[in-house]
Amino acid sequence: MAMSMGTGGKAGGRGRRRARRVPVSEINVTPLVDVMLVLLIIFMVAAPMMTVGVPIDLPETQAQAMNSDTQPITISVNPDGQIFLQETEIPIDEVVPKLEAIATTGYNERIYVRGDANADYGTVMKVMARISAAGFKNIGLVTLQEQDS
Repeated sequence: MAMSMGTGGKAGGRGRRRARRVPVSEINVTPLVDVMLVLLIIFMVAAPMMTVGVPIDLPETQAQAMNSDTQPITISVNPDGQIFLQETEIPIDEVVPKLEAIATTGYNERIYVRGDANADYGTVMKVMARISAAGFKNIGLVTLQEQDS
């Protein structure tokens, strides 16, 4: 009884040969893309919450947005007439001394006044007059861009 070596055997180099598995040297980018998309979503959700300032309803104008390189000093007046330097409430008498203490580049510092649309006009003007009288000349009013209806 002789066994025949057909195509399934390993005789004489004929038949099917097993291909050697070559190690894959490519980076699997699918997990990287997943992580990046999750980070993108987190930053998109968190970005609106990182706005600095007191929540006030700004008036709308047709003025264009200004380019800004550094973070300006922000003074806010809410509808109740309370005055805030950045996010800290201060009395109107302390506006100028606090600004002089904060201003790092002297009287050339940009100061933005944010007045609520329902705030007393007189209060906003008193704040601006005190700042101007102290020698600060780079003062601006912050508004929202007017929406076309």
